[in-house]
Amino acid sequence: MTIFGFLGIPYDFRWSVLWEPPHATWILDGLLTTLRVSAFSWVFAVLLGIFFGALRTVPYRPLRAVATAYVEFFRNVPLLVWLFFWYFGAPEAFPESIRQWFIHHGMEFWSAVAGISVYHGARMSEVIRAGIQSIPRTQLEAGVSSGLSVSQTYRLIIIPIALRLIVPPATNESLNLLKNSSLAMTIGVAELTFATRQVETYTAKAFEAFSAGTLIYLGLCLSIASIMNRVERKFAIPGLIARAERAEH
Repeated sequence: MTIFGFLGIPYDFRWSVLWEPPHATWILDGLLTTLRVSAFSWVFAVLLGIFFGALRTVPYRPLRAVATAYVEFFRNVPLLVWLFFWYFGAPEAFPESIRQWFIHHGMEFWSAVAGISVYHGARMSEVIRAGIQSIPRTQLEAGVSSGLSVSQTYRLIIIPIALRLIVPPATNESLNLLKNSSLAMTIGVAELTFATRQVETYTAKAFEAFSAGTLIYLGLCLSIASIMNRVERKFAIPGLIARAERAEH
């Protein structure tokens, strides 16, 4: 299909290049790599977010200071810098045996996971902190007065409630994490953006290649948003979480 574009220059659209071998394999492998990077990074980011988000609300000032330092340090440096740091800088501090293990087991992949995890872990901790602080303080006092320690109260009462409260902002962070995984191509990770760039390089069909990447990212993000909306409705706490139907009004 040929269309005359700007200044009358013809452009021959050939969507078939997307599924011609080996282009389709590149895109599929890139998609799977994007999902793997995002999944590992999301798990680590959530764990870091829960830990440091909870520390930021405890009554002990030294612990709050440590958590605040982590959050302010990692979230205020660009993600791209962290990717370069974990790929080019951090391995130099590892013992030779560990460095060689990473080199032979995907240094690029794990550097991307580390960089994305610590960056979004800091951002996720702020979401967790906001969720914890939205819980009435009487919940903490009731847990402590019933014989639980502060750590047990957080683990058994406060954090489970907070996780149900933060689904909407956590969804936004999850989508940002998925989209930011595209920066992993800068350190050689063959994820989806890398694959579409590779297709464009070999075929000179930039519109088709990047349109495919755009639509795949759009489909992934819409799917995640739909799933998280279902989770939000299922685990909504009456009186603490406004239903989406009410929020629209």
